[in-house]
Amino acid sequence: MAASKTPSSGKNRRKQVLTERDILQAWREKKSQLAVPAGVLITPAARDAAKVRRIDLRREGEAEKSAPASAPPAPVPPPAGGIIAIGADHGGYALKEQIKIYLRELGYRFQDFGTFSESPVDYPDIAEAVATEVASGKAWRGIIIDGAGIGSAIAANKIPGARAANCHDLYTARNSREHNNANVLTLGSRNLGIDIVKEVVHVWLATGFGGGRHLRRVEKIGALEKKFLAAK
Repeated sequence: MAASKTPSSGKNRRKQVLTERDILQAWREKKSQLAVPAGVLITPAARDAAKVRRIDLRREGEAEKSAPASAPPAPVPPPAGGIIAIGADHGGYALKEQIKIYLRELGYRFQDFGTFSESPVDYPDIAEAVATEVASGKAWRGIIIDGAGIGSAIAANKIPGARAANCHDLYTARNSREHNNANVLTLGSRNLGIDIVKEVVHVWLATGFGGGRHLRRVEKIGALEKKFLAAK
């Protein structure tokens, strides 16, 4: 295993870290188990990627585990009649079309809010359409794609009731659902390949909200919206 190296505070010292990139490389090499040297840190994103790809992470010197790695989480079915609102600007159009195919494979229903070609459009318009559909309750969840996913997240979060999260790995996808009850996912077509996009979409749709202390915090987000809307 060639773990990534990052500089540490000590002179000429380096800390080894196992990242999502290392897991992707192991997966391409068709490995089902990866020995991790003692002292090497495993990032949350790497653990998530290994779980989804069913790669067993084992510290060197540990006995081999007989139990197989857990399977990827099953998609969470939307409420009866629930759909996914999906949209993209011209930069995300091609990736949107690929995601639509994947959503069909997973058994989800969706409504496409455009764009429908690579002719230039403005991402705030697409973000508004998707986020409004979700915030109004007409759609169960929303997915928006642009070049980086950042602009669409900013625009979508201007719609009261929308909680958009720009996710780029499995950790942020799961965290946005468990902790923030995100109902809109934004993705960047220029910084994510289709393989990781499929995994992010799968995990984001399959992860439920954690509730508890997270509910209190999400309710405070809603209170902020109401506070500033009332001030107008």
